[in-house]
Amino acid sequence: MLDPKARPELLTPDEMSQADRFAVAAGTPGIALMERAGLAVADEAARLAKSGGRIVVLCGPGGNGGDGFIAGRLLAKRGYAVELGLIGRQEALRGDPALAASRYEGQVLDAAAIDPGGADCVIDALFGAGLARDIEGVAKAIIERVKAFARAGGRVVAVDVPSGVDGASGKVRGVAVEASASVTFFRLKPGHLLLPGRVLCGPIRLADIGIPEAALARIAPQAFVNAPAVWREALPHANAESHKYARGAVLVLSGAAHRTGAARLAARAALRSGAGIVTLASPPDAVAENAAHLTAVMVAPFATISEFEALLADERRRAIALGPGAGVGPALRKLVTAALTRPAERRTIVLDADALVSFAGDAARLKALIARGGHSAIMTPHEGEFARLFDGAPDIRLDDDKLARARAAARFMGAVVLIKGADTVVAAPDGRATIGFDLPPWLATAGSGDVLAGLVSGLAAQGMPPFEAASAAVWLHGACGRALGPGLIAEDLPEALPGVLRGLIGDGDM
Repeated sequence: MLDPKARPELLTPDEMSQADRFAVAAGTPGIALMERAGLAVADEAARLAKSGGRIVVLCGPGGNGGDGFIAGRLLAKRGYAVELGLIGRQEALRGDPALAASRYEGQVLDAAAIDPGGADCVIDALFGAGLARDIEGVAKAIIERVKAFARAGGRVVAVDVPSGVDGASGKVRGVAVEASASVTFFRLKPGHLLLPGRVLCGPIRLADIGIPEAALARIAPQAFVNAPAVWREALPHANAESHKYARGAVLVLSGAAHRTGAARLAARAALRSGAGIVTLASPPDAVAENAAHLTAVMVAPFATISEFEALLADERRRAIALGPGAGVGPALRKLVTAALTRPAERRTIVLDADALVSFAGDAARLKALIARGGHSAIMTPHEGEFARLFDGAPDIRLDDDKLARARAAARFMGAVVLIKGADTVVAAPDGRATIGFDLPPWLATAGSGDVLAGLVSGLAAQGMPPFEAASAAVWLHGACGRALGPGLIAEDLPEALPGVLRGLIGDGDM
């Protein structure tokens, strides 16, 4: 779907409109952009349809419809039997869509009267990414017909996004087309990556239609595909003067006996990520259990808050990970408070799982602790933990899309927020965000999130800024999952990391 060397910027529908206007102001007529877009759609439809087959083109009254008219004209010239339908009257079209329609030489039918059954391909050019209202009436009936065609095995090419998908959020506006493939232009949009939009898009072709790269400087987008181009320059590298503490030290909090595996997974991942030394802070009853399973990771016992604070006093420990398997409740709240507020040179506190649930419905208290201590914080909830933590929090709407929720939470908390899932979003307080695009489904296994927390901690301990550390950890986590494939278990993920890192940064030391 995405060339790993491609520019990773994501554009909202409004930002994409700005890019179009920039191109026109720079001297490219809008109809020229539309012709190139229509050509890319025609090529994709031809790829999916058999030679000389029947292609149904369904057009709406806007720019997507204009792309559809052009695709239909080009496909007819290639010998396909094109059946084109329009919602509304052709005489009502304006601007470039009207010009594109005037160049189409075939009959323009009422889109509502076309039965796609038996077509070799349907081109969905009804509605674009900027759709911000629910689809109703005649348009809804047309989309339901296209959905039935797709579910019966028919092939559907969507122009920009499947009609009914909000390009900014990935949400379905009432009803949406289920595409076999989508063709979009210049840059992807958040809705291409956020669920459920990502599933509905199918494989995505990103076409160059001649919009100048200089448009990006004018727009200054703040959302990105989570790809190495976003954070590669911040990756830590070892050199001849490196030693274990220079490479970063991590402290991971263990749970009580019989609840220690999650912390060990996190600790192992932190070590594999390149941290020079990792220590597991262990309650006394769990020391023997932890020591029996660990070799390179050290075990440091503690029984009281003051003994835990003594472990925090070692300022060489640049990252502290709290939450995996730690046990929800007041005791953990006290340990989180100690880690966030212990005076020290600025360090990164990674809060995962139980550390977040222990503050359920009291995000304001956690926010105050982060502000009081002055340390960087990275929060790594899954959807359920996010909902419990931010229940009732001001300015955070739990029914918002994932990108909006992550950004709102990051602003509110003054911390980097990573919401896990197949479309993992990482957001910084300044509005920057990344969205994962190729996270394999077999990462959905017990302990996988604990490994991710460890990767975040290990990279942060090595000096990566919080936003870059969290984004890189998500990508590395996914790359390990892809390398291992179906059947992986969480314990496998850290062991796949050396090969992934070698492919990312070469054979030199990290």
